[in-house]
Order: sequence, then C-alpha cells, then structure tokens
Amino acid sequence: MLTKESGLTIWVGLFLKRMRIIGLFLVVGICVLPVSGHAYDILLGTEAPGSFSYFTGRMICRMINTQVDGINCRQIAAADDITSLTNLLGGSLDLNLVDSRTLFDAINKTGNFEFLDISYENLRLLAPLYDIPIILIVRNDAEINSLDDLKGKRINAGNPQSLEYLSVEAILKAKNWSYKDFSLVGALPPIKDQDTKAFCYGTMQAMVYVGQHPDFSLRRLLKTCHGELMDMDDSNINRMVNNQPEFWKMELAAGSYPSQSEKVTTFGTRAMLVASSDLDEETVYKIVEAIDKNKKRLASAHPALALFSVDTAKKSADRIQLHSGAASYFAEH
Repeated sequence: MLTKESGLTIWVGLFLKRMRIIGLFLVVGICVLPVSGHAYDILLGTEAPGSFSYFTGRMICRMINTQVDGINCRQIAAADDITSLTNLLGGSLDLNLVDSRTLFDAINKTGNFEFLDISYENLRLLAPLYDIPIILIVRNDAEINSLDDLKGKRINAGNPQSLEYLSVEAILKAKNWSYKDFSLVGALPPIKDQDTKAFCYGTMQAMVYVGQHPDFSLRRLLKTCHGELMDMDDSNINRMVNNQPEFWKMELAAGSYPSQSEKVTTFGTRAMLVASSDLDEETVYKIVEAIDKNKKRLASAHPALALFSVDTAKKSADRIQLHSGAASYFAEH
C-alpha cells in the first residue's frame, strides 16, 4: 500500500533525477556554445537628443552593433563638451563626437579649457564624420555685397559662448574688427526663433547659421525674410583657415537652396569621432573599418555624412594624433 510519505519520497526522487539531467544539458550547452571573452559595452557621447550629433551617434552605434562582433554600442547625451571630454578621459565614455574647434581648444588649453587643470593630451582621432559650415546670412535690402560691407551694419552675434557667437568672434578676429565697428550687435539665441525673428523684422541685417545642409528652417528663412547667403571667399578668412587647423575651407553647392544660384564659399569646423589612447587598438580598428565599409549608408542617411574617406581622415589629423588603431587601418587602406 502506497502511503503519503512514500509517495512524497518517490516524487522528490523523480524531481532530483530530472534536475540532474537538466543540469547536465546546461553544462554541455555552455561548453558547446561559443562565448566571446571580449564582449563589452562601448559608450558614445553626443550632444542632446534632436541634434545632428545625436542623430550621427545613433547611426554609428547601429553600425558597430551590426558590423562588429562582441561589442555593444550605446550613445549617451552629454550636458556639454567639457563634460563629455572629461568623461572620456575618466573612462565614463569610450568614444565622443566633438567639434574640431572644441577638440583643439581642449588639447591646447585655450578657449573654455584655458583655466582647467586637466590634461587632454591623450585624446586621439578616429575619423572626421561631417562638416559644420559657418554660413553668413544677410538681408537683400542691407546693401551687403561682400564681407567688407558688413562693417557698420546690425549683426546678431548669438548667445555668448554658443557656436554662432564663436563663429562671429572668428570672423571679427580674422578681419581685425571689434564690436565697435558695427552699429548694433545683438546677442539673441535661436531659442523660440529670437534670432530669426529679429532678422525677419529687419532689426538685424546679418546673422550666422551653423549647421548642416540642406536645412528646412534656413530654406524658409531665405524665402520669407529676404535673406541671402554671403560668399566669404576673403583673403583674411583664407589666411585664418590656413593658420588654424581646427578650420576648413568649405563650399555650399549651387542650388542647395532655391534662391541660391551660385556656389557659396565659406569656412567651418568638423565633427570628429575621438577616443582616449587607452581604448585598445583592435577595437578602434574594427570601429573605423565598420565606418569605412558603410560610408555609402552614412551618405544615404544625410548628405552631410558623405564626408568620410580614408584620405579625408588622414588630412583631418593635422596637429592631432590618430589613434593607433585608426592609423593601422588607414596605413592598410
């Protein structure tokens, strides 16, 4: 006769037997399945969500996640450039997208980095990813036909320490001008379209736009507010670009905007993908390889992302060291 106690004993025995079988299968599975000892997360720092930097970072992470085995890339939106570069040095970030002017300021301890007691000398370049042209926009009723005609006009310099403000500062320095050479200098930010409204109402006769092209908001500004793109093929600007490696001469092709019948020569900076020298060579090699093999995919995502090539990457490394992994890849290609 089967008692309650004997039934429980049989049930426990069957349970333990099955657990031993399951455990055996688990051990065999672990031994058979390939396990990567190098799988780890890569954190990529970008600007805030909604920015072109954030969009580009998302594209790069997708490429790494689908093209590079054993690496999982995640992007992190940083508060500002100083924070992101400092986090990169401290190991909180592995990669960072940074404007070339900010990068050179950090390495040379100038600009916003002048009084920071931090060395950024171990920052290394992986690749340039897109141009950031500085476009000067003038009202067509302001009688500004050349860069020299800007003198004495009303110009918006943008919010202090913004990209627009720094761009105006660079133009003034190149031309040996000061704010006293203008009848009015505004400090209106793009928040709530304060800068474009002042331009449209005629309060400001000139302003700068820093970003990628084509841009819908700029197209609307040119169409509805009597705006024109000013060519900056100027000897003073060219001298500045030649002497300062953070700047590049750039051209906006004719027809980029409906009202633009001719190409516009200007200058600007580049968005650089950088890492600390501590990031291992093999990982960087694979990341650069993934970007190179998918450059057509980048260009199809946005025209501004058509910049990358091995030759462009080599030329962009003037006065900044390439990461050893990037240097190895470029030497082979």
